[in-house]
Amino acid sequence: MTVIAIDGTFASGKGTLGKGLAAHYGLPYLDTGKLYRATAKRVLDAGGDVALSADGTLAAKAITAEDLADPILKSGPIGAAASKVSVHPDVRAALFNFQRAFAAHAGVLDGRDIGTVICPDADVKLYVTASQTERAKRRHAELTGYGEELSVEEVLAQLIERDTRDSTRAAAPLKPAEDAHMIDTTGLNIEEVLQIAIKICDAVFKRP
Repeated sequence: MTVIAIDGTFASGKGTLGKGLAAHYGLPYLDTGKLYRATAKRVLDAGGDVALSADGTLAAKAITAEDLADPILKSGPIGAAASKVSVHPDVRAALFNFQRAFAAHAGVLDGRDIGTVICPDADVKLYVTASQTERAKRRHAELTGYGEELSVEEVLAQLIERDTRDSTRAAAPLKPAEDAHMIDTTGLNIEEVLQIAIKICDAVFKRP
């Protein structure tokens, strides 16, 4: 059983990397951020409040794999709501088993607490980041591609707020696992990042 855990900052490219590694090694892939986005969407659809733990936990317990296919999960408003619902310990606990069950059959998982909480025994742990300016430009391009209208400056402000929330929350804060391999994607294209990660993974897999 092979498990690759990818953690990292928002819009750093960890999702693209996760898909690339999954395809390269023939492993299933899970974007765990979608679990929180789907939870946030369920809360909003029900007229609830993502700031309330009870609303988020109720939604998290109802999440199924089918919820993760909704394209609206990539939108800016859902992403912002997901960042707020993810701070609740009970929400994270409710989604823990879903992620562990996926990892039990091998795979690539990306998120913010995969190497530290979800799969601390993963075969390879990667931590992906990039400069805030670079990440803001990437996210801006993604959102405008969906038809959303906002400036790079607005995206940067949201990104800084999200970085702060992710890294300072009491439950499973974003941080590299002690044995994570660091990858800074600033100035690198998708293929360059993928090749760096493959080189790291191959080296780990070959260890006795």
